[in-house]
Amino acid sequence: MNDLSSEVPIRPAATILLLRDAPQLQVLMVQRHHEIDFAPGALVFPGGKSHPGDHDEAWADHVLGWPDFAPEQRALRIAAIREVFEEAGVLLACRRDGAPIGAAACPMETRKAVDAGTVAFLDVVRDLEALLDLHALAVFARWITPNVPKLKRFDTWFFAARTTVEQLAASDGRETVDAVWLSPDDALRMGEEGERKVVFPTRMNLRLLAQSASADDAIASAKARRLVTVEPRRVEGPNGPMLVLPPDAGYGDVAESLARVF
Repeated sequence: MNDLSSEVPIRPAATILLLRDAPQLQVLMVQRHHEIDFAPGALVFPGGKSHPGDHDEAWADHVLGWPDFAPEQRALRIAAIREVFEEAGVLLACRRDGAPIGAAACPMETRKAVDAGTVAFLDVVRDLEALLDLHALAVFARWITPNVPKLKRFDTWFFAARTTVEQLAASDGRETVDAVWLSPDDALRMGEEGERKVVFPTRMNLRLLAQSASADDAIASAKARRLVTVEPRRVEGPNGPMLVLPPDAGYGDVAESLARVF
């Protein structure tokens, strides 16, 4: 980090690459509302900031794997599951009797209430007699927003989890205006051709995901990969400022024009 990093708050966040085989590998992506201040209109993985409720100790009775993770990791995983519930309506959980959650876990009104903070996500899970499985999320990547003027900074953990074709996804109409299942290659192509806006971190993680042949393969690769925190570094290139990634982070030799990043 440079000397200005400490002056800009870096907030914890979590996002999730929700994967399925249909029959080829697909990942759930949502399109951000055009009025959102960060990456408006972009095609992204569901995710967002960690909230105080994600740290509630009462979650201990409503998740699987509680003692296996440090408090911050518990909260990040709960945040990732909450975000995909709010933004796409998919609940990564099972009933207490082991039965799967149905195609649509809750009505839209419940999702909007959780998003607005008028209903606690914990209460929704409790009322459904459901259990979140923290082990179902594999760490895929960790990115810290570079210290670039006018950018909010996040310490974002990317998780990968698999689901089935029975799970339905629908945008919430506020933060997201579309929810689509895409192969990594199709999402990358849409970004390159200008059909959809795909920002730099999303694009890099789509490239990494595209190296896998199936959801199980992607999750196994994520578990086997050594985690290298990615904080893009700004350098001056021949045609202006660029961002470069750590060479050992798994993305290859990347130097991206700052103009194309966000």
